Amino acid sequence: MNESSTRNRPSGERASRKHTAIIRAAREQFLRHGFDVGVDRIAAEAGVSKVTVYNHFGSKEGLFAEVIGDALEQALGETARTMGRRLRGDDGIREILTATARGWVQGIAQEEVLALRALIAAEARRFPQLGRAWREQGPERFAEPLAAALRACPELEIPDMDVAIIQFYALVLYPHVVHSTYGDRLPPALAEQLIERGVDMFLEYYRNG
Repeated sequence: MNESSTRNRPSGERASRKHTAIIRAAREQFLRHGFDVGVDRIAAEAGVSKVTVYNHFGSKEGLFAEVIGDALEQALGETARTMGRRLRGDDGIREILTATARGWVQGIAQEEVLALRALIAAEARRFPQLGRAWREQGPERFAEPLAAALRACPELEIPDMDVAIIQFYALVLYPHVVHSTYGDRLPPALAEQLIERGVDMFLEYYRNG
C-alpha cells in the first residue's frame, strides 16, 4: 500500500486511541527488532489488525515517519514552544540561545531518540524519506524562528543565515550526536560548557565591529 491509502484515514475518538497505540507499539518494535520488523508483529503488539495499521498510516515507511515525528515532538516540542514565548518576551539573544540549546540537548540525548536516529541512519539509503522526516521534525523546525531572532538582533551581522544556523548546531548540538554514534555520552558538566561557550563563541563571531 502507498501513501494514498491515508487519504481516508479513520477519525474519531476510538480511531485516535488506535492511532496512538499503533505508534507506541511501532516505536517499541522498531527499536527492538529494526526496520525489517513485520507490520503483523506491530499490529499484534498494538492489539489491532494489520489492515488497521495500513488504514491509519498507508505503509510501514509512513508509520515509521510518524513514529519519528511523535518521538521528536515529545523530545523537542516544549523547547520549541518555550522558544516562541521567549522570542515574544524581553529575553536577550544569549538567554534565548542558551535555553534553546539546553532543551535540544536534553531532548536529543534521550536514549530512545538516539536509538531512533541510529536506526534512521542505517536505513537512510533504502528509505531517504525517513532521513527527511528526522531533519524536518528535529532541530530544523527551529531554523526559521531562530533566524528571525538573529536578524532582529541589532548587534549581530550575519551575511549567510543558513551557514550561521549550521554553525550554531555544530557548536552546541552536533557533538552529542557524534558521540552517540559511538555509544558514548558526554558528561553533563561538559555538555553545559559546550552550550555556554558555544553560544558565546557564536555571538562573538557575528557581533558587529
